[in-house]
Amino acid sequence: DGGRYNDIDKIMSRVKEMIQEGVDIIDLGACSSRPGSSSISLQEERKRLFPALKKIREEFNDIIISIDTYRYQIAEKAIKYRVSMINDIYVEKNETKMFKVIKKHNIPYVLMHMSGNPKNMQKNISYDNFYDEIMMFFENKIQKLNNIGCKKIILDPGFGFGKTLNQNYKLIDMIPDLKKFGCPILIGISRKTMISKPLKIDSKNTLSGTIAANTICLVKGANIIRVHDVKEAKETIEIFKLVKNNTWN
Repeated sequence: DGGRYNDIDKIMSRVKEMIQEGVDIIDLGACSSRPGSSSISLQEERKRLFPALKKIREEFNDIIISIDTYRYQIAEKAIKYRVSMINDIYVEKNETKMFKVIKKHNIPYVLMHMSGNPKNMQKNISYDNFYDEIMMFFENKIQKLNNIGCKKIILDPGFGFGKTLNQNYKLIDMIPDLKKFGCPILIGISRKTMISKPLKIDSKNTLSGTIAANTICLVKGANIIRVHDVKEAKETIEIFKLVKNNTWN
């Protein structure tokens, strides 16, 4: 969450709060992927991540944990702590070695689209054909994973990762087409610039916009929403389910 939780006490308090609010998956990462952010060393990522991961696993034995990393070394070590999912925002950084780790452990893998890297992804954004390039990216990567026996793939369109404002909203409309790959869709829109910029508000005031965008994504077919505000997201999902399933008596 942007470095807000940078010591064990804060981390554990936040994890406990999210569990009380009904979180399904804790996504834990130690390397910022915000636009313009610089990478940290492998050693620094280890230093930040593993004490927190170890403590969370000790105190919350049953919680599902996802690790947000693009380094195969981090992914491999994290799996020893019964991590349930690897969330890779930068698949092309260590693609071959990461895919080998995913195959070896047969672990669910979040495959995200990003144009460029976190430091330059929002500079000189350029696509010859936005729709086709996104679809081809996922088709090619899914095929590579399938070819080595990896089937547990989750797709993240990569909102804000090398996309213009309009392209981010086009991605929402593309969710039904992305579903045709037969993989669950993960959406990460919470508090992003695509909400705050058109509404001309600060990111801390984007809760209602986030709820609206997440609701539309759920209607379009999204399966997982990655959020900061767990309670509100859970309520959004419950209302969506009531409409979709018409189960209220």
